[in-house]
Amino acid sequence: MKIKNICCIGAGYVGGPTMSVIALKCPEIKVTVVDLNEARIAAWNNEDLDNLPVYEPGLAEVVAEARGKNLFFSTDVDAAIDAADMIFIAVNTPTKTYGEGKGMAADLKFVELCARQIARVAKNDKIIVEKSTLPVRTAETLQTILDSTGNGVHFEVLSNPEFLAEGTAIDDLFKADRVLIGGNQTSSGKKATQALIDIYKHWLQDDQILTTNVWSSELSKLTANAFLAQRISSINALSALCEATEADVDEVAHAIGTDSRIGPKFLKASVGFGGSCFQKDILNLVYLCRYFNLPEVADYWEQVILLNDYQKKRFAKNMITSLFNTVNGKKIALFGWSFKKDTNDTRESAAIYVADQLLEDGANIHVYDPKVSEAKIKGDLSYLWELNNIPEARITQKLAQVFVHSVAMEAVAESHAIAILTEWDEFKTYDWASIYEKMYKPAFLFDGRNILDAVKLKTIGFQYKGIGKG
Repeated sequence: MKIKNICCIGAGYVGGPTMSVIALKCPEIKVTVVDLNEARIAAWNNEDLDNLPVYEPGLAEVVAEARGKNLFFSTDVDAAIDAADMIFIAVNTPTKTYGEGKGMAADLKFVELCARQIARVAKNDKIIVEKSTLPVRTAETLQTILDSTGNGVHFEVLSNPEFLAEGTAIDDLFKADRVLIGGNQTSSGKKATQALIDIYKHWLQDDQILTTNVWSSELSKLTANAFLAQRISSINALSALCEATEADVDEVAHAIGTDSRIGPKFLKASVGFGGSCFQKDILNLVYLCRYFNLPEVADYWEQVILLNDYQKKRFAKNMITSLFNTVNGKKIALFGWSFKKDTNDTRESAAIYVADQLLEDGANIHVYDPKVSEAKIKGDLSYLWELNNIPEARITQKLAQVFVHSVAMEAVAESHAIAILTEWDEFKTYDWASIYEKMYKPAFLFDGRNILDAVKLKTIGFQYKGIGKG
């Protein structure tokens, strides 16, 4: 089966970059990315490549090369579905905020809507590829909807989870550790699997492409994120012990990371992990374990999330305690709002929760992030407060304590403290002596990512506090 036309439903952090690379590497295939969000599609079509809706190093160059040739962005979902041989579903699957499974289960309403739209529009056989992160056995749900409401069309559902790290997504696509494809072990399922393999073989080797059954593929995505998050929570748990015992968490991490059985990756202590995947996927895993009556397994994985929440709260509490047990009326500069460097994604960013705690204690927070807008920063806080049923009047009052700057130096003038919450490289290059002079004394610097030179900063005069530094 030779694929000539691909449609991807969802123009976000997964769909946009993934389809851009497929289009670049497969010039004979027409790739159309569709989304109902007109503003997002307009941004993908913007001539100014610096203002794409997703910021990823290298993405603008890929889009510039393929867009208008065989890569297209559109709001005409029906037309793209109708023309496609293969349809990727890359829509958001947030944690449910209502009903059964609230706070843990994945909300699959957008995935279901996609399936129903595909079934309604399709007039010929199609391969459906799950790209969104989904609970195990979601493919069965998709297949049921497609088969029940279709027009006698045959649909073959594949699982092809993404393993992209935001900030390195383009490099991850070009030089993937592995691509995982799960398909039915039937004749038609194997043909569909091979069709997707043939796409990836345009730039990847055979040993980089793994095939499994559908259920193993779906569960592998949740498991990979759970294991990575577990490592972060493990080192963060030890950072608290290091602070109590005057050990250095970076030295501990290096010592254990040289063990070939453990390795050095994901052993960087920090204020806590964020992003769209780790928390959502672990909560989903917890929900599935409880659904299948595995409470001990559920409790084990839930502790990874509880520890991450603890680390964020501990960081904010340490700031308040260090600032003489109150930040009421004090100016606190927050450097970084995105959940990690080289992305403008703020979902579940530690900065949101640290800011919330400081604002609750009466602080005035002044935020600088090189890629995140004022509207996004205030929107993140408003969304959190709305979820927690904070009255509208109180939300307005809190937002009046939030100031966003386009220049970092504006955030630090007459501030009592600075907190590094995202590991942007530019923070390492700042003239910290000059910053020190602009601040109230004693000048506190809380390094939530351990990216700065503690000795140098203490020499300047800062009251420097890193993570896991005794």
